Amino acid sequence: MRYAQRGGYTPAEQQRRERLRMEAAARFARDDEISEIACDLRVTEGSVRRRHRAWRDGGPEALRSRGPVSRERLSPQQWARLEAELRKGPLAHGFATDQRWTLGRIKTLIGKLFHVGYTIEGTSKLMRRHGWSAQVPVRQALERDDAAVAVWKDQVWPDIKARRATWAPSSASRTRQGRG
Repeated sequence: MRYAQRGGYTPAEQQRRERLRMEAAARFARDDEISEIACDLRVTEGSVRRRHRAWRDGGPEALRSRGPVSRERLSPQQWARLEAELRKGPLAHGFATDQRWTLGRIKTLIGKLFHVGYTIEGTSKLMRRHGWSAQVPVRQALERDDAAVAVWKDQVWPDIKARRATWAPSSASRTRQGRG
């Protein structure tokens, strides 16, 4: 599900998909039915037909993974350094307005540290590929008193909250009902 993940397959997902293709290749060699293979592997018949054509033209090697679609431009050492820098927080890198990492800020940080250019979308894919996800911070006031909030919810709110109106027939007309 490359597009659902919004960032390409993880290495584990690539291996899982390659295992499925190799299993399909073994079943092609046994002359199993396309529909049966698709059902057993839980993929579409169109996908199995496409793999069957590739297998017929190039054998099992044609079904091997060719690696990620885009080549990652950060080495494992650079990625480890980037993660360490991200853990320090935005303030450590001069972003004083708020304490959130945005894709734009991460893109800027990558450019400053490694002189490598990424787009915003490429930065998103990079982060997702390495297990980072978008986070929305929970905002709470510093003065918040959880005990007072609980009392308010239990005692004050039920008194303020209006009772539900009982059912009564009404008019579907958009005009005001006549007074009798």
